[in-house]
This record gives sequence, structure tokens and C-alpha cells, in this order.
Amino acid sequence: MAKPIPMPFFQRPWLMQQGAAAAEGGNKGLKGILAGGITGGIEICITYPTEYIKTQLQLDEKGDRKRYSGVTDCIRKTVIQRGFFGLYRGLSVLLYGSIPKTASRFGAFETLKDHMADNGQLSIFSKLLCGLGAGICEAVIAVTPMETIKVKFINDQRTAKPQFKGFFHGVGRIICNDGIGGIYKGVTATILKQGSNQAIRFFVVESLKDSYKAKNPQKPVPKLLVGAFGFIAGAASVLCNTPLDVIKTRMQGLEAAKYHSTANCALKIWHNEGISAFYKGTVPRLSRVCLDVAFTFMIYDSFMDVFNRVWYTTDEIN
Repeated sequence: MAKPIPMPFFQRPWLMQQGAAAAEGGNKGLKGILAGGITGGIEICITYPTEYIKTQLQLDEKGDRKRYSGVTDCIRKTVIQRGFFGLYRGLSVLLYGSIPKTASRFGAFETLKDHMADNGQLSIFSKLLCGLGAGICEAVIAVTPMETIKVKFINDQRTAKPQFKGFFHGVGRIICNDGIGGIYKGVTATILKQGSNQAIRFFVVESLKDSYKAKNPQKPVPKLLVGAFGFIAGAASVLCNTPLDVIKTRMQGLEAAKYHSTANCALKIWHNEGISAFYKGTVPRLSRVCLDVAFTFMIYDSFMDVFNRVWYTTDEIN
């Protein structure tokens, strides 16, 4: 039985062919892109300070060049030197990038899920594959250039005389100095990081949702529980792939030229700083990512619920 047409489209039937409710345009991937883009902008404004601290600690090396003794020391020195809003340095970079990043992630996941689901259900392998595909998609489209620019901006603030005067000025200087390839440094490490990140996160969240729903696929999952599932998924991803995040950060810093490849960067960190260096910034990253993933899935699910009430896909209309 077809679902009832929302009132605005009942009154204006041509919108069923041309508007947001049109069957051809109203696919799940597009819903994911729109809901994901809105989610990304909101989420990054909430969690950015922890990302700033994490990056500062990961860029901090041993010896005479070491600046911070830990998370609290980094926060204290940043606030003393630049005030509270110093913790938001580089926010514009992530804000410009978070919208297409989250949009491409959820758009890719919903598209892959739509093709791989069997009666709306994903197998264990399909959950991992859909998450992996979503991570690779966001890594290539948005994360690599965004992360490279973000790290260079934060790294620039560590110098005695910062050279970047703003987002567009900074991006222009980076491209002028390093070429367009300068914003795609560490693409291999980023693909590995984001692919594994999203494979783990989507697998955990989707599996926990399936467990909660048990034998009733239509059973709604409370938003606070979705947030709890996201929190667990975020923790799992951090504990599994922080070494990749450290390597990616080093390869995207202002001194990235001293690393010839992802493997070379990993070997130099191991040789010069030991295995513990691969887990630098774990605590701030853990706090940021757990909150990030929890908020992201809660906000995303909320917008998808709204879209699903007013915007039907081809399968839902037929």
C-alpha cells in the first residue's frame, strides 16, 4: 500500500515529478548527502577545541623542540598566549571541509547500503564494506585536502611569526609553495585512516542497532541510544587506528618534505621517538572522536527521520 502524500505535494501534484518528493531525485544517497552536510557543520562547531589540542600534541616532537607536557599544559599555554578562542584557531578550515566530508561519507554509505542490503538488512561483511567505501569516498573528496590545510594552519601558529593571515590567504600560500599537490599530502595514510575509521564505526553502530531491533527491523532506536552506540563506535575506531592518524598528521605538517612516503614516515617516527609516539594525542582524540561520532549519528538520524517523513524514495512511493 502506497504511503500518503504529504499535504504540500497533494495540493501541488506537479511537485511529485519535479520537487523534493520526486521519485527519481528522491533517492537515499541524496538524503544522506543533505543530512550529512547539515550534520557536519553542526558537529564541528561543538567538538573543534579537542581536535586543535590533539593536533598540537601530535606535532610536538621530543627534545628541545618539545613544547607541551600533556593535554592540560597545551590548553593552559594556548589560552594564556591567545585567549580562549585560541582553541578555535583553524576552525574555518574544518568548517569549510566538514560539510562536504560528512555529506560524502553518509551519501556514499546510504548509496552502498541501498545496493547491498537484503530486505533492508546488511550482512557483517556488507557493513564493513559500506563503511570502508564511505571512508575512502570522504578521504578522496574532502578529508585529505581539508586535513592537510588544517594541520598546516595549526602548525603555522606554532611558529614565532605565523605566515597565514586567513583561510584563503593560507590556502593560496600553500598552493603557491607546494602546488596543488600540496593539499593532497598524506593521501595514502588518510585513505587508510578514514577507510578503517568508517568501516569500524558503521559496523559497530549498525550492529548495535540490529541487536536493539532484534526481529523487528522497523523498531525505532531512541536518539540517546544512537548517541551511545556512536560513542562506543568512536572509541573502537580510535583505539584501532591512532597510529595511522599520527602518521597522517606528520605527513601533512609544514615539515612534511622530510618524509618520502607513508612507510618512511612510520619508520622515522619509530626510530626517533619509539612506539609510544604512535599514540600521541590519544586522550584528546578519544574525547573528541567519541563525542564527535555520538553527536554525528544522533544529529544525522534526526535529520533523516525528518526527511523520511516528507521525502519518499522510489521504493517507498511504489
